[in-house]
Amino acid sequence: MDLLQSYADNDMDDDQPYQEPEESVRNPSSTASSGHSSPDSSPIRISLPAKSAAPKVDDTMLALTVANRSLTKPLDPSQHVVSYNPTFEQLWAPIYGPAHPYAKDGIAQGMRNHKLGFVEDAAIEPFVFDEQYNTFHKYGYAADPSASEGNNYVGDLDKLKENDGISVYNIPQHEQKKRKIDKKKEATETEEDDEGIGAIDGVEMDNPASEAWLLKNRKSPWAGKKEGLQTELTEEQKKYAEEYAKKKDEEKSGNREKGEFVADKSTFHGKEERDYQGRSWIAPPKDAKATNDHCYIPKRLVHTWSGHTKGVSAIRFFPKHGHLILSAGMDTKVKIWDVFNSGKCMRTYMGHSKAVRDIWFCNDGTKFLTAGYDKNIKYWDTETGQVISAFSTGKIPYVVRLNPDEDKQNILLAGMSDKKIVQWDMNTGQITQEYDQHLGAVNTITFVDNNRRFVTSSDDKSLRVWEFGIPVVIKYISEPHMHSMPSISLHPNTNWLAAQSLDNQILIYSTRERFQLNKKKRFAGHIVAGYACQVNFSPDGRFVMSGDGEGKCWFWDWKSCKVFRTLKCHEGVCIGCEWHPLEQSKVATCGWDGLIKYWD
Repeated sequence: MDLLQSYADNDMDDDQPYQEPEESVRNPSSTASSGHSSPDSSPIRISLPAKSAAPKVDDTMLALTVANRSLTKPLDPSQHVVSYNPTFEQLWAPIYGPAHPYAKDGIAQGMRNHKLGFVEDAAIEPFVFDEQYNTFHKYGYAADPSASEGNNYVGDLDKLKENDGISVYNIPQHEQKKRKIDKKKEATETEEDDEGIGAIDGVEMDNPASEAWLLKNRKSPWAGKKEGLQTELTEEQKKYAEEYAKKKDEEKSGNREKGEFVADKSTFHGKEERDYQGRSWIAPPKDAKATNDHCYIPKRLVHTWSGHTKGVSAIRFFPKHGHLILSAGMDTKVKIWDVFNSGKCMRTYMGHSKAVRDIWFCNDGTKFLTAGYDKNIKYWDTETGQVISAFSTGKIPYVVRLNPDEDKQNILLAGMSDKKIVQWDMNTGQITQEYDQHLGAVNTITFVDNNRRFVTSSDDKSLRVWEFGIPVVIKYISEPHMHSMPSISLHPNTNWLAAQSLDNQILIYSTRERFQLNKKKRFAGHIVAGYACQVNFSPDGRFVMSGDGEGKCWFWDWKSCKVFRTLKCHEGVCIGCEWHPLEQSKVATCGWDGLIKYWD
C-alpha cells in the first residue's frame, strides 16, 4: 500500500501538484503518512472495509436530477409512457407552445374529456368486444384496443404464449383436427349404410317409423331414437296444452273486447232529411240570433224529452246555435232532439253495446264523438248517422274531447280508465301521444290558454296542467284537503275554471300561469258527494250552475257566491245541465230518471 501511495504522490508531484489538497481532503486518514512514508520505515498496514449503519439508497435519479436537471423539460401530453416519476408541478404545468383558442390551460383542463382524465375513443364492434372481454375473463389476456407499438396484448402474457394467442371463439388446433377426423369417419359410414340400404323397399325408406328411414336420415337429431316416437301425451303435457289453449282463447277474446264489435245503426225519426230548399235537417235556422246579452235564471219547465229507457249521462247543445240537443243514454243509445220546432227526437245512433259515458260535438256540429263503457270511441256523422271511425285501447274512455282549434279538429283526446290521456290523429287512426302521469282514472279534459294547454282531473284527487302535444306536466296541483273533481268547466272569459269537488263545493282556479285556487270564490250548498254532476256557466258568466245528487239544479251568483235559485228537476240524480248558447234564459237538464228537461 505504501509503495502504491508513494508512487501516486511522486506522480502527482510531477504532473498535477495543485490537486494535492483535494486528495488530502478526500482521504484525511492518509495525510499523516503521505509526507514521510517510505517502504523501509513504514510497518505493514491492513485496511478494513468501512461499514455504515444507513440503509443503501438508490440515488441514481436524484444524482441525474442534480447533475443535469433533465427532468425540467416539458412533458409531451400525447405520449403513452413516461419513464420516470414526474413531479406535481411538471404534470400540471401549462402546455408549451401556442394556446388552443377554445381549450383551457394545462393538461388537466385542455386534454381532459372525462372526469378521471383523457379517454381515447376506440371503435370496437360488439362481437369483437364480447370476444376480448370473455377471453380476458377465461384466459387472463386480451387484445389492447389502443394497440401501442410492440405490445398488442394486455394481461397475462405467459398464458398468451402458452395458448398461442387464441380467443374463446377460436377452436384450438387439436380440436379442429379431431373434428375433421370425425367428419371423414361419419362420411364413410353413411356411404356404407347407403350401399346396404339400397336393396330395401322404397316404401320403407319413406316411412319415418321404419328402421330404414332412421338409418338413411342419420344426421337427424333423433337418429337411433325410434322408441321416442310418442303417440299419447303424458298427463303433465295434456295439462300444459289445455292451459296454453285456454290462455290463447282469453287473448283472442281480450282483443275482441278491445274493440267490442257492434253493428252501427242509425234511425231517422223526422219527416224528411231535407226540406223543400234542399237544406239538411241539421242546418241551423237563419234567424237564430242571441236575443239579449243579459242572462236570467229560469223559473218554469217548458218541455220534457223522454225516449231513453235508462238514465241519461250527458247532454250537449249543438255548437253556437243550440237548435238541436244531443243526449247520451245508459241504454247504449245516443239521441239528438229538436229544440226550436217540434221538440221531437230527430235521430237515434246505435253503435255501443254498453252505456254511453260521454259525448262531444266538433266545432261546426256536423260530427260528434261518443265514448262508451264497451271501451269504444266512435266518431259519427251527425246528419247521416254513419260511423266515420272508431278507436279503442282496450280500456274504458271516461272523457272525450276534440282540440278546439279549427286546424286541429282531427286531434282526439280521451281520458282512460288506465290513468292515461291518449291522443289520436283521426285522419290516420294512429295514436300520436300518450300523457301518462295520473295515478287514477282520468275524469275531465279542459282546454285553456288559447288551446295551447289543457287541464285534466283524475280519481287521484289532483289537477294536472299539460302543454298540448308534450307529455310532461307543467303544473301539478294536489293538496291534502283536495277531493276528486269529476267535472270542470271554463268561465266564458277564459280566466277561471270551476271544478266540482266531491266534498259538496265548487272550487275556482285561475287559468293564468300559476293556476292558483281562488280562495274568495267558493260555491256550496248542494249535495254531490259520489256523483259526477256537471258544473256550468251562463253565457255572460254571471251565474254558476250545477246539478246535485237529489235531483235539484242549483244557481249561484258569480260575484257574491250566494245561492240564487234551486229548481227541483229530476227524480234521483240531476247529472247534467247546459245553458242554451243563444236563448239566454233557457237551460236543459238531464237525470238518471231517463228524462231531459228544458227550463225557461
